[in-house]
Amino acid sequence: MVILPAIDIKDGNCVRLFKGDYGTVQKVADSYMDTARGFEASGAEWVHMVDLDGAKDATQQNKDIFIDVAKNTKLKVEVGGGIRSLDVVEMYLNAGISRVIIGSAAVKDPEFVKRAAKEFRGRIAVGIDAKNGFVATEGWLETSGVNYIDLGVEMCRAGVQYFIFTDIDKDGTLSRPNHFKTKKLQETLAPLGGNVIASGGIKNINNIKTLKKNRIYGAICGKSIYSGSLDLAQAVRLAK
Repeated sequence: MVILPAIDIKDGNCVRLFKGDYGTVQKVADSYMDTARGFEASGAEWVHMVDLDGAKDATQQNKDIFIDVAKNTKLKVEVGGGIRSLDVVEMYLNAGISRVIIGSAAVKDPEFVKRAAKEFRGRIAVGIDAKNGFVATEGWLETSGVNYIDLGVEMCRAGVQYFIFTDIDKDGTLSRPNHFKTKKLQETLAPLGGNVIASGGIKNINNIKTLKKNRIYGAICGKSIYSGSLDLAQAVRLAK
């Protein structure tokens, strides 16, 4: 299993949200680079980075931050937030980003995702952010009528190999992940070649143990690391 420590960026700052609510933004670190290098020192091989400004308005105003981390650490960087065109996908991948995450566009423009998955095989992840089992879009400000499992199956059949599943009601709560829904998605997509990365609610090493037991491919850890309830180095060792 892969552990992906998280850095969320808003207005150039490292922040966290509670349940995806932009009104709850809280700065959690002074330097994104120091934070990334700390993750690297703890043994992480990947870092999960989110452009919260991009998620709302589809701009890439924070792109230099993500590229800086990719170029000046040994971490593999995956980036999400506001990626809604092949040009942006290509820009990030050519600049050294290892994987890009497509969220809202998977619901609103599935053909774009299918083209991206075909052109950049193995370097595209679809972010499935769900509220009550239905996919949310536009930085979680809107909820669609699309079931999270159905979206996963459609995208997997189109060639997408990686899926980041977030239960919005768990995000930033430290109340444990939604193991049931995460496991259900993994069991559905695994036969189709899909790999599920759990996100939202991870609190401690016991949550990591459960995800590993459930054969989940990866786990994104944000608030648990910043609050000290999860030791990143311990999680990385356990996951191997």
